[in-house]
Amino acid sequence: MNSPAFPTTHQWTWRGHRVRYQTLGDRGSAVILIHGFGASGDHWRHNLAALATQHRVYALDLMGFGFSDKPNPQSFSYTFETWADQVLDFCEAVVQAPVHLIGNSIGCIVALQAAVQDPHRCHSLSLLDCSLRLLHERKRPTLPWYQQISTPIFQRVLGLPPVGQFFFSQVARPGAIANFLRQAYHNSAAVTQDLVEYIYRPALEPGAAAVFLSFIQYSHGPLAEDLLPQVRCPVLILWGAEDPWEPLALGQDLAQFDCVEDFIALPGVGHCPQDEAPDQVNPILLQWLDRQTPQLHNHKHKLTL
Repeated sequence: MNSPAFPTTHQWTWRGHRVRYQTLGDRGSAVILIHGFGASGDHWRHNLAALATQHRVYALDLMGFGFSDKPNPQSFSYTFETWADQVLDFCEAVVQAPVHLIGNSIGCIVALQAAVQDPHRCHSLSLLDCSLRLLHERKRPTLPWYQQISTPIFQRVLGLPPVGQFFFSQVARPGAIANFLRQAYHNSAAVTQDLVEYIYRPALEPGAAAVFLSFIQYSHGPLAEDLLPQVRCPVLILWGAEDPWEPLALGQDLAQFDCVEDFIALPGVGHCPQDEAPDQVNPILLQWLDRQTPQLHNHKHKLTL
């Protein structure tokens, strides 16, 4: 089967705001790709065509990121519950079918939250280096003492508009973004100019700084370990073994939950496996989705009971 060429880009209006999404594929089950913090649907550029050989694939820009609108945080709530609402409403309005959700980093928490809010709409979850939210207020006591003290101070200082704007102006530069990505990726050769541009261009959008600073101060909300016990669909977890931000040893704790069918560590890979090692990730995802397909009818029946 020939792989489709390029995704098409569309806009969808949600709660009066513009949402950008890309889609590719015209057969098979529906798959929604959910990016991580500061990224966009473009972070799945190495996965869309491969998955679209067998599935209808959608890469969504979450509100506040990519080229979706970025309303002021004073009037719009940037929480995992809100983003889950966005994903579920997108399923109903655009996809019009139950879906498989695939997320990276905080996109995994969005996927988990969506599956908990509407279990009948989610056939399966694939979590790639799920955010452990190590700076969450409930996890802060486990941090070294100096981080316990410095983290809330840092967050409060960034809440001051002049300080926050200056901080964002320093990090939202191509050179700083490239350095940041080289920390996240184990293979620095995967940090290309195109990748930097995909992160940099949305940072120039009106409202990007306010959203960025709002999320940095977001230390509450759900954790993966809160949501996984409530998930009623099968879960696959992939983890870059060299992830510097979400340690593999801590990630492996998530494999204990009943809904997790497979936990696969990816050697020599960092925080964003879908972009750094698509040659490893795409076959695994396709095998996982193929394995779930015969179970869809039975699984849906179980959820209904």
